Amino acid sequence: MKYELLSPAGNFEKLVSAVSFGCDAVYLSGQDFSLRAKSGNFNNDDLKKALDFLHENGKKGYVTVNIYARNYDFKTLPEYLEYIEEIKADALIVSDPGVFKLAKDIGISIPIHISTQANTTNYMSVKFWEDMGASRVILARELSKEEIAYICKNTSLEIEVFVHGAMCISHSGRCVLSNYMTNRDANRGECTHPCRWNYYLMEETRPGEYFQIFEDERGSYIYNSKDLCLLEHLDELMDMGVRSFKIEGRMKSSMYVSVVTGVYRKAIDEIVKQGKISDKQRLFDLLVSVSNRHFTTAFFNGNPDSSSMNYATSSYVRNTDYLGIVENISGEDIIFQCKGKIESGEVLSILNTDLSEKQVYADIFDIDGSKVDFTKPNNSYILKTDTKIDKGAIIRRYL
Repeated sequence: MKYELLSPAGNFEKLVSAVSFGCDAVYLSGQDFSLRAKSGNFNNDDLKKALDFLHENGKKGYVTVNIYARNYDFKTLPEYLEYIEEIKADALIVSDPGVFKLAKDIGISIPIHISTQANTTNYMSVKFWEDMGASRVILARELSKEEIAYICKNTSLEIEVFVHGAMCISHSGRCVLSNYMTNRDANRGECTHPCRWNYYLMEETRPGEYFQIFEDERGSYIYNSKDLCLLEHLDELMDMGVRSFKIEGRMKSSMYVSVVTGVYRKAIDEIVKQGKISDKQRLFDLLVSVSNRHFTTAFFNGNPDSSSMNYATSSYVRNTDYLGIVENISGEDIIFQCKGKIESGEVLSILNTDLSEKQVYADIFDIDGSKVDFTKPNNSYILKTDTKIDKGAIIRRYL
């Protein structure tokens, strides 16, 4: 069986990073009808360019149309779905049965994948979607390994699971907390993540008196889940028959997309080739080097307990600064897009697309060839080095 690594692409730069570091496919969205309204996304023309780029590089692109639609959405949805088919998306990702029915009624022929937002938790639901004509089901994230295995055993449909990224405290993202508190609907792609906020307890007859839920000067992040990481369980998922391994993170940085994609690419390839991961600790260290809230296996080994929550802070932990991405190479000239300030002469870490890591001195010039003392973000510069560097490599600084 061929196993697919599916990476997030919140914009074109992240899409290119995912391809450079070894994804098989990406999921992305247009400006509307997606559950990541703030991730940048692609207008119609850029969506076509993205899919063309993917196909030219032998990759696939799945377009998310996974909102829970309202009546007014169906005025423009038919034209949009027809456009997605016209530009040759490899699949639609859908959660709303109405959107699914519309796609079938208007004759959309590209495959339809059922979003995790549809909360598929049992094999009979998978059979239902199979009978309706779906090509793949992305399972709810609240399933144990026994439940995943049972579903895989009892269907011939492709099964996709999340293996890495942020977890939602609500059942597969079906949350109304953001809507209630901020009037921004998670099921419309506008979640404000109130599950990450700091909460206190107030008794109704004592308004204005706030009580800590437990003794800690920081309050309590009672809904704040650690991030999912199933790196150590990829072999089990493969043995079950899971077809696609999905990384969460359309709103994360290109560095995050690059590193996490590269780690899971290497892990999958080594398991297929030699039955195990050769240096699991290094891969885990790389995952820790980018934004995370510490890690949990969530429901995979049974219902999660208190160890799956991060009670200390809702902020991300990161151990590196994202400083740039290599755009081109000309001899010893490494042309890169700057993402953070770099001082001339400091030591930089460059992560190549094969996950080899190089340490180089920052001998930096502007694009006209004049040496600079420091860089400014969002400009292109030249880094001179005789070290072998890949196009698409990530430049960073360890903290």
